[in-house]
Amino acid sequence: MSAKPKINPLFFAPFVSSVMRPEPAWIDENDHLNMAYYHVFFDRTLEEAFDLLGLDKDYCASGPGTVFVAESHVSYCREILRDMPVRVTAQLLDYDVKRMHLSLEMRHAKDGWLAAAAEFMMLHILRPDRKVGPFPPDILDAIAVMKSAHAALPRPDHIGRIIAIPDTGRSGKVGLH
Repeated sequence: MSAKPKINPLFFAPFVSSVMRPEPAWIDENDHLNMAYYHVFFDRTLEEAFDLLGLDKDYCASGPGTVFVAESHVSYCREILRDMPVRVTAQLLDYDVKRMHLSLEMRHAKDGWLAAAAEFMMLHILRPDRKVGPFPPDILDAIAVMKSAHAALPRPDHIGRIIAIPDTGRSGKVGLH
């Protein structure tokens, strides 16, 4: 078996996915994209981006490790309706030997408006123990190249937000009565 040739990855800043469209079954009773399928678009984008890092389907299926989502936060900004084309960008915000912190933004592919923004913390999981462990050196090198390409991008406003009802100066008891 011959070794894979060493290919230096090229990363656009940010990474831009292929154009995707909702499948008919993903449209819910409100006649828009069901919230679960925003995650499908984000997941497909991460697959495309991770292929460039060497974290492709072969690596995740039979390599020394895989990647899991440890945490995510999604803000839904505008509806995606039936047949709307979307593109998702991915920006690597930070990484260490075991983790990647990413920002993703889903936009209408033609008009450019923001449909959703997401933040993900990804973990590298080693086999067979299924415990967090370091990326292989070649993948870590590719992640460093991606981070370098994304270093000049501004930090998205949605990163690190918390979910809360803003204090609007209400008096009295807050919550369900």
